[in-house]
Amino acid sequence: MFLLFLKSLVWIFRPPFQFRLIANQMEEFGIRSLPVVLLTGAFTGMVFALQSYHGFHRFGAETLIGPAVSLSLTRELGPVLTGLMVAGRTGSAIAAEIGTMKVTEQIDALETLATNPIKYLVVPRILSGIIMLPILTVFAVGIGMLGGYVVSVYMMGANPTIYVKSSFDILYLEDITNGLIKAAFFGLVIALVGCYYGFYAKGGAKGVGQGTTKAVVVACMSILILDFFLSKILWGIII
Repeated sequence: MFLLFLKSLVWIFRPPFQFRLIANQMEEFGIRSLPVVLLTGAFTGMVFALQSYHGFHRFGAETLIGPAVSLSLTRELGPVLTGLMVAGRTGSAIAAEIGTMKVTEQIDALETLATNPIKYLVVPRILSGIIMLPILTVFAVGIGMLGGYVVSVYMMGANPTIYVKSSFDILYLEDITNGLIKAAFFGLVIALVGCYYGFYAKGGAKGVGQGTTKAVVVACMSILILDFFLSKILWGIII
């Protein structure tokens, strides 16, 4: 998988540049994943605000609900949950599509036509993952904060002015940028893992199904593991 990444890295900067293929994959990664990401982000913000209210209410700290929701969404929940949802939706599709091309010898046909399969299949998906996952994360965080506001203000009776002010007073630019950096790495992982298990699928339809399952599991586990190390690096947490 690491060798596949290195080969893709080389081909990214070598012409011809497949802008049409990249645009098609950006649509697959971004636009078609947007509904499930928005739904996930909205209800994540809502349930987090709901649980935070009941927890903070015991200590008389209801004013901390807004900061807790905004920080958790921008730093962790937004990038991670977006990555997991996209891994389940788009990562599986990548593995299934390339795996089907592998077992039906379409990849061999590309090589016969003097088309590098990494340049044609892997590079557009990696670039689209790196570009689109941070954009999806922005939407997830925004709709999640809105959901938290609705629950806190209209269901729990929080003061809307204090909620909004406290949410943004404690939120720094690095919280947002570091969350988006995480999302870019998650997009790279999703595309790379999906392409890898697609390229090495074998055994017909059964092999494609097994490769697709492995791609989703490995991508989700990689996101959760990578999240820890990125958090430690980006925020300089000393353990």
